[in-house]
Amino acid sequence: MSETLHPAAPHHLPGFITAPGDLDVLMVAVGIILLVAILFVGNIYLQIHSLPERMAHKSQKLQFEIVAVLCLLALFTHNHLFWVIALLLALVDLPDFSTPLRSIAGSVQKMAGLPPDPDPSEPPDEVTAHAAPADTSDKVKAPAAKSEEPRHA
Repeated sequence: MSETLHPAAPHHLPGFITAPGDLDVLMVAVGIILLVAILFVGNIYLQIHSLPERMAHKSQKLQFEIVAVLCLLALFTHNHLFWVIALLLALVDLPDFSTPLRSIAGSVQKMAGLPPDPDPSEPPDEVTAHAAPADTSDKVKAPAAKSEEPRHA
């Protein structure tokens, strides 16, 4: 093949036009820049998408799980309402209802003379978890209810 230009072609070609069979450097550079830009924007998108989960990570377990499920739903359905709800739920601190109720139940059991149940949020004590069951005959029993009805005058 000859290196001569076609008679209809301009004599001063721009530098980005390559000869047939040569490597197109501009196309390779633009391809690499496009690939890096797509990875960078995708990474930013996923960081923003996981923001509610990272915010709710320090909250209660149930609240964290609900936020995580809402974020997954938002990711797979492209429904942004799920993400907004997850973000609002991550921002709000839900009150702890179980601790006061557990305390009330323990106090009522103590008033009834029964030993309180162990707290399920605490790990079991190794000494009591592996100990043999104790004899329950010496436990204090709750007073029996009177079978007589009160008399009214």
